[in-house]
Amino acid sequence: MSSALKVAIAGLDEAIGDVLVVLVGKDGKLGPEATKRLGKAGAARIAAAAEAETFAGKSGAGLSLPAEAGFRDKSTHVVLVGMEIAEGQKQDFLKLGGQILGKLPKGRNASVLAAGPDGAVAPEAVADMALGMKLAAYRFDRYQTQKKGDDADAPAAGAVTLLAENAAAARRELKTRDAVYSGVTLARDLVNEPPNVLTPTEFANRAAALEKLGVEIDILDEKAMKKLGMRALLGVGQGSEQESRVVIMKWLGAKDEKAPPVAFIGKGVVFDTGGISIKPAQGMEDMKGDMAGAAAVVGLMHALASRKAKANVIGAIGLVENMPDGNAQRPGDIVTSMSGQTIEIINTDAEGRLVLADVLWHVKQKYNPKFMVNLATLTGAIMAALGQEHAGLFSNNDDLAANLLKAGTATGEKLWRMPLGPEYDKIIDSKFADVKNSGGRYGGAITAAQFLQRFVDGCPWAHLDIAGTAMSSPSTDINKSWGSGFGVRLLDRLVAENYEG
Repeated sequence: MSSALKVAIAGLDEAIGDVLVVLVGKDGKLGPEATKRLGKAGAARIAAAAEAETFAGKSGAGLSLPAEAGFRDKSTHVVLVGMEIAEGQKQDFLKLGGQILGKLPKGRNASVLAAGPDGAVAPEAVADMALGMKLAAYRFDRYQTQKKGDDADAPAAGAVTLLAENAAAARRELKTRDAVYSGVTLARDLVNEPPNVLTPTEFANRAAALEKLGVEIDILDEKAMKKLGMRALLGVGQGSEQESRVVIMKWLGAKDEKAPPVAFIGKGVVFDTGGISIKPAQGMEDMKGDMAGAAAVVGLMHALASRKAKANVIGAIGLVENMPDGNAQRPGDIVTSMSGQTIEIINTDAEGRLVLADVLWHVKQKYNPKFMVNLATLTGAIMAALGQEHAGLFSNNDDLAANLLKAGTATGEKLWRMPLGPEYDKIIDSKFADVKNSGGRYGGAITAAQFLQRFVDGCPWAHLDIAGTAMSSPSTDINKSWGSGFGVRLLDRLVAENYEG
């Protein structure tokens, strides 16, 4: 990725940078801290300029003005950024941070006065603003050897200093946010990597780098998986020259290291041609992102270990490449999963659920977790249902589902709960095996979840279908990347609010 934006936090009275950002309310209203900073005459000129430009102060709106003689600051420019929101809504400071970054002139150092029309911003909100800026600045450009200096989408260069009332407390909050930021950027990097670089073996090696943070790593090669009976997973990768891998990551941060862990499982299909049931050529390059679930789990484990989360957590990822060759799995094949259940292959492009089936079963049997959450770019059907604004949530446990929905609302990584039921189970019953891997077009996201539910052995479980939110993701105030890192902030919040002692 490109170099990270430098963000610092200083006191309200410090003067740093040649651009001063001032947060304003309705109709460009300045708060007491801004008036103090600019001086009464300077504040009056700013207010007059805002009125002349009909600047209403709506959230995220910006207005850049040259600084005039007599301003207390040595800044050459003042940038007004609105923070007026609809009545009853809560200010999203993470989003506001991204919006501020988008208003800064390139190549300039800037100071952001973290005080609005109602006074100084709380330390937690200051840290959220800093995180929003850093997330918005992310770019994946390591393979661009000829950079374009006039790239309109490039983030503002230079450094940003947030001027906060309680700078020490805000810095402490930012340390936790930086741990999450490092996890999100790791996940984004993995999703954005080309498939000729990020093979299953390379992916496993990058996950193994978490050992330096204190994460215990166990990598299963094909010999180990065969011994365990992971024939569903191995069947997906048997048409590829690249060997499959399973990586188990263990973080033991609770007071009692023997306490049951919580578990997160990710689908890691590093490239998906569809196999024998081959996909159309148009857009197939996007299938390098079919490992976004695994990327999110690795990013989450990085975040938890970096901030020394007080929880026992298992992260598990199944890494395969789905290719069509003379040894590839065929429609009509029947494979025996690690659970002993037999699976009829109807469509070799319904491969992610086969990978997850064996990893879910393995995690349940070996670690007996409190719950399991799996993430997967599993179906196009979830995009037909929800677009790219929400990920699909399926769960057999109402409490777990409620906690996930709450964490999604808090982080902006939104979820929408979808149904499960025995009626859908009938669609994937097979005439020749215990279950078939595809029930056809209708209810495709639901029948995929029903398939996975057969391999959790009664454990509280949730499936997040992130096909619309994790890759080829829409540009937002805090994400300009093709790979969004969706799920890292969501699940870090889930752990922090519900499962840390």
